[in-house]
Amino acid sequence: MDFKSFDAGLCREALLSYEAVIKTLEKPNLISLDDFYRGELPDLLHKRDPKPYITTDELSKLMQWKLARGKWRPRLLSFVSSLDDAVVRDASRKAFASLPDVSKAVSELTVLKGVGPATASAVLAAYTPDVAPFMSDEAMMAVIGDAKDYSLKRYVVFAEKMQAKAKNKLLKMISEFDGTSLSISDQSFQIQLEELSSSDDLFTPSDVERALWSSTVSAKVKTMSTKPDEVELGKKSKRKRK
Repeated sequence: MDFKSFDAGLCREALLSYEAVIKTLEKPNLISLDDFYRGELPDLLHKRDPKPYITTDELSKLMQWKLARGKWRPRLLSFVSSLDDAVVRDASRKAFASLPDVSKAVSELTVLKGVGPATASAVLAAYTPDVAPFMSDEAMMAVIGDAKDYSLKRYVVFAEKMQAKAKNKLLKMISEFDGTSLSISDQSFQIQLEELSSSDDLFTPSDVERALWSSTVSAKVKTMSTKPDEVELGKKSKRKRK
């Protein structure tokens, strides 16, 4: 995946196929967990404004989503599920209050056992998708070039690159909207932004993450589905040579 060439068209296409890709994985409960993470949880968090928090049960369900969508690590789920609810609420309140400082927000959450920068980013992304993207393996590979270093320092770099990509897409689409070249300083920027805010073409950093995940996983699934045919063709050609 070439992150630099991942343009608005590719992003839009990948987002449209996201739910279909989720289904192709055929993982138990992933569809319902994804519905919870992308729909129910954000609503719950925002209903608790101005001092939002996440509960232990919600964090446990978020962890199930994260592991089902990526690599299954049952010990992490065990750690998170056993956390004291009052401690989780307190840590998450501090984290959400720290935004848009993603470094501080992540640090407030990683005091919880079983919660690393990646899980913390998932919590923050559920509340502020326009600020803190989820640190998935697939997006990390596309943006950073590897998915081994899940440190806070690496997340900050990742988040900045994702924010810049989403911002660049927005500026490019605004330019295409009226056929002119615009910058943040243009007086018409705010007006154009308001007009585009109801459009499906306004991407957040979290949209970009989901699109990168969808595109990468879709390519992997297609590759795996063609391998059996290739093997069978190989066997037939060998039999013919005999």
